[in-house]
Amino acid sequence: MIINVGTRGSKLALAQTNNVISRLKEKFPDNEYNVVVITTTGDKDTTRPLDAIGSKGLFVDEIEKSLLNNEIQMAVHSMKDMPSSPMEGLVFANPWEREDPRDALLLKEYASLKDLPENAVIATGSKRRSYQLLRMRPDLQIVSIRGNIDTRIRKLHEGLADGTQLDGIVLAAAGLKRLHLEDNITEYFDVNDMIPSPAQGTLAIEVAKDNQAVLDMVNSLSDVSSKNITFLERGFLSAIGGDCHLPIGAYASFEEGKYHLKALFGTEDGKAIATAESISADCNQSMIDAVVNDILNQLKEF
Repeated sequence: MIINVGTRGSKLALAQTNNVISRLKEKFPDNEYNVVVITTTGDKDTTRPLDAIGSKGLFVDEIEKSLLNNEIQMAVHSMKDMPSSPMEGLVFANPWEREDPRDALLLKEYASLKDLPENAVIATGSKRRSYQLLRMRPDLQIVSIRGNIDTRIRKLHEGLADGTQLDGIVLAAAGLKRLHLEDNITEYFDVNDMIPSPAQGTLAIEVAKDNQAVLDMVNSLSDVSSKNITFLERGFLSAIGGDCHLPIGAYASFEEGKYHLKALFGTEDGKAIATAESISADCNQSMIDAVVNDILNQLKEF
């Protein structure tokens, strides 16, 4: 079987795709796997903030259309970049075990967030990260940043195009580890202090709904815990009805025989931010409903 695998062209996207292909080759060595690089709208516009361009489909629309046209038979994405549901006719395979879901702080000179001087400048392209940073350090100056991981690390040391000098940046630990750049990390944020983006560190492997052969191959490398954790995090994203204009976070885990779900949701301006947690021995929709109701009730009080 020939399987063309679609992906964006960034170093991270290619590393993730090659990792998926490598694992599939181990279990299904008789197939031929080809990487197909597809440029998306989000890749073409690298200057404006993401919420000024459009929805999460920025990084996936062109790839999904190629899947529907059978130009590719599989696509590899970062799950956190995906809309709550794929295009009609496509499905997500069951998720594999994820990479480190935490956010990471990269600093130019200092040893930790608490060591930063007053009014230090931190860059991020995420409202979720911005508002949680300000809850920990209200004095910080938060500025926007775009670009791939290498570009952002370079901007940390050289400054932004407008001359702004940065003290630090925040990135997903998963991407840094997949590119073997974890030595740049100064400090990992605890998930209790900075709730990650839903399904951060998880790959989304997408196929056509009627391509059962490829779907079965990918699903064979999944496990129940990964599937349930992703269900909770992505289920919260879908249930709360948010988009990229709003700060949204969700982190699920399975510890000591119980599932834990922490979630965050807020207004676009960050003036109202609510968090909630649910714990249950069973992974089910009621866990999601509990945190959604708790958060919505909290936001009514603002």
